Amino acid sequence: MKKLLLLLLLAPLTAAAQLLDTFADGNLTQNPAWTGDAASFQVAAQQLQSNGPAVTGTSLQLVTSVQLAGATTWEFWANLRLATSSGNYADVWLLSEQADLKATGNRGYFVRLGGTTDEVSLFRKDATGGPVYVVNGTDATLNSTTNNVVRVRVTRSAQDVWTLERDVAGGTTYVSEGTATDATLRHGAYFGVALTYSSANSKSFYFDDFRVTDTAPPAPLSATVVSARQLDVTFSEPVAATQAAANYRLAATGAPTVLSAQRDAADAALVHLTLGANLPLGTNTLEVRSATDLYGNTAVGTLTVSFQNNGFAVAPSLNQLLITEIFADETPVVGLPASEYLEIHNPSATAVMDLAGVRLLKPNSTGNPAVFPSGAVLLPGEYAVVCSSARTAQFAAFGKVFGLTNFPSLTNAGDELVLRGRNGQTLFEINYSDTWYKDSRKKDGGWSLEMVDASNPCAGIENWTASTDASGGTPGRANAARAANTDRTAPTLLRTLALSPITIRLFFGEKLDSTAAATPALYTLTPAMAITRVAPVAPDFRAVDLTLGAAMQPNQPLTMTVQRATDCVGNAAGPATSATFALPAPAAAGDVVINEILFNPRTNAVDFVELFNRSTKYLDVQGWQLGIEKADGTIDQEPVSGSAYVLAPGQFLLLTTRPDVVQSQYPTSAEPASFLQMAGFPTYPDDAGVVIVRDAQNHTLDRYAYSEEHHLRLLDDLNGVSLERIRADAPSVPSNFHSAASAVGYATPGRRNSQQQIDASGGQQFSLLPEVFTPDEDGQQDFTTLNYTLDSPGYAASVTIYDAQGRLTRRLVRNETLAATGFFQWDGLNDRGQKAAVGYYVVQIELLKPNSGEKRDYRKTVVLGARF
Repeated sequence: MKKLLLLLLLAPLTAAAQLLDTFADGNLTQNPAWTGDAASFQVAAQQLQSNGPAVTGTSLQLVTSVQLAGATTWEFWANLRLATSSGNYADVWLLSEQADLKATGNRGYFVRLGGTTDEVSLFRKDATGGPVYVVNGTDATLNSTTNNVVRVRVTRSAQDVWTLERDVAGGTTYVSEGTATDATLRHGAYFGVALTYSSANSKSFYFDDFRVTDTAPPAPLSATVVSARQLDVTFSEPVAATQAAANYRLAATGAPTVLSAQRDAADAALVHLTLGANLPLGTNTLEVRSATDLYGNTAVGTLTVSFQNNGFAVAPSLNQLLITEIFADETPVVGLPASEYLEIHNPSATAVMDLAGVRLLKPNSTGNPAVFPSGAVLLPGEYAVVCSSARTAQFAAFGKVFGLTNFPSLTNAGDELVLRGRNGQTLFEINYSDTWYKDSRKKDGGWSLEMVDASNPCAGIENWTASTDASGGTPGRANAARAANTDRTAPTLLRTLALSPITIRLFFGEKLDSTAAATPALYTLTPAMAITRVAPVAPDFRAVDLTLGAAMQPNQPLTMTVQRATDCVGNAAGPATSATFALPAPAAAGDVVINEILFNPRTNAVDFVELFNRSTKYLDVQGWQLGIEKADGTIDQEPVSGSAYVLAPGQFLLLTTRPDVVQSQYPTSAEPASFLQMAGFPTYPDDAGVVIVRDAQNHTLDRYAYSEEHHLRLLDDLNGVSLERIRADAPSVPSNFHSAASAVGYATPGRRNSQQQIDASGGQQFSLLPEVFTPDEDGQQDFTTLNYTLDSPGYAASVTIYDAQGRLTRRLVRNETLAATGFFQWDGLNDRGQKAAVGYYVVQIELLKPNSGEKRDYRKTVVLGARF
């Protein structure tokens, strides 16, 4: 065998060996040095022999460093003096990324000798999962129980075609086990052997004649413009340490000369070129001569690589890199690939954007962000598709594609997405929703959301819509829905919140210029208090936090004035805007009441509950619970808010899981500034239920037992009709609620109720308001109320309504015990649930004082009218 190796060494070679070890030196420590379980191997008779512990299930490894890339040939001799099996086999690692062959996540290629099928096969090991065949060798090749001699040769071509050959006589009369193409891994740093055996076979593995030969010279793969006079060249493998500037030349006439060529200190496959003048713009060609690798392989002739110089790329800043298209719901397929994607755009007409290190993330996600790789650029005005690295091929036909590891999953209903620069600066933020499609058919999937006007990047729903392209979207090109949609509206201050005695948060109606918003001189408090710090709140910059020099006192109103707020496209407020707020005080029962409830929404809509602060306090709803009281007395409840949210006296608060849906259902009668989104919502039955509101200490603030019977019985369809509170200061009882008016779309989420009344009795014992009413559900005098003020509580009352001819129309109340003040509601219906005729009616009130037996009788007249 040594004579055979000598003949091989004396044969003409076209390349130098990267590794050669015949173990003629009798050791494992020099030329080359082997590491790992070296103490469990020995060199005997100029062969490597296993010498590990005689323990079943033992695994040993021995590795040596070798830089591997491109076309390579591996050769070795082995003898397994045992019967191979699932517990007795050898893996010869041709290429390994890590020195620890058994490490979790290690990748590489190896030849397995033996195993269950007694074969010689080539495998690939990925970072996860078990080994996979590259070439599956013939079973029973190594079928001896005592002497399995084999010489193996593996070649990898420059085109990544692998060939596995073996000679079971140990010579060089090779028999092919097959070929396969596999380009999964291009580089490795280690060669080695890994053994697995039972106790009787600890010394039964023999190896010799390890030879790894690089068979191809290096080739330039790419050239990257680093600066106006700096060019980086990446080769297919490590190149010689000494580089000659004369070996590099730009092909264009008059192109700058190469002054120096220096191999990178950390990456031996990278060469830095310094030029004598600025690189020409446009397409350039670099010529490379005499490229030589670490083992003396030198390229013959001139090699070329083309590259594009679009000017020196700069890192983007705010709104210089935009998300202009979102494809979150890929099914059903309309015409686009069935994969989620985003489209990014460089709106500049001149600047090249360097995307290296830019992160794409979802702020509320715990996953790692997707990061754009080194060399990623976006040309002036260019669009590109961004998708998962596993889906890149699906979008290749659409132009430039960035396939990113950790590309976030896009939620169909809506999500927040942020592009963040490598310095941590927010470049672009969007919080989209499926209501932005403005098309119920396209909302169901297969269509992308497109930005309408790229010059208005800070806008939300008003600047996005469903694509109008027949394929469902326009990835990698200008949007089909593009149109002029300029933002000329200055930001408004929506509300001010005391987060703590010394911290105030200001909420604005749109995204702010974060730099301008950080100016302390813009903000003034009345009564005056010093502001020591201003911090716009990332990532959307719709809020600003102020730190005070002294503590605020609870429930003492302050006025915040903002002199000049500027949005992120430069619109600035002219006159000062202001908002009143205070540090909140504890809530008590009855401070906040249930003001409106929608428990039977329309199809594809959602429930809501509106609260009203009828107290004189500022109340923080953080920790409050909205619930439903079940028949057994238990309560299912959901948190109203996990963060501070203060209700001012007289303020409404609309609670729902989908503010966008509620707003779209009631576009003319909703007030979005009063909406608060809840993560979950109690399930309120459509027929009847009990709404309950509790504070952070689980004390009940208000309770209302609603029923569909509380609606106006003249309504044919109750879906989408809310029940509104009539009087804020009256109790939460059925007589104090009425169906919202048709004139306002049957609900007033976040606004004053269409059926709201104030107590206008004027201190009279009995009064009717209004004295003429028209029950047509238009929101104008739809019902009348009989208001009472008595000298004491405890009277039993009966209220009966007669028409002008004295005929009974409605028994409104029967022997009901009264409080000292209150009211009854008549909706114009008779006892049969039919609308009474137009005309005069007499309301008879009978009072009985149970303790004394005293009786009183009163009459009032009211007119039931109609609009013509």
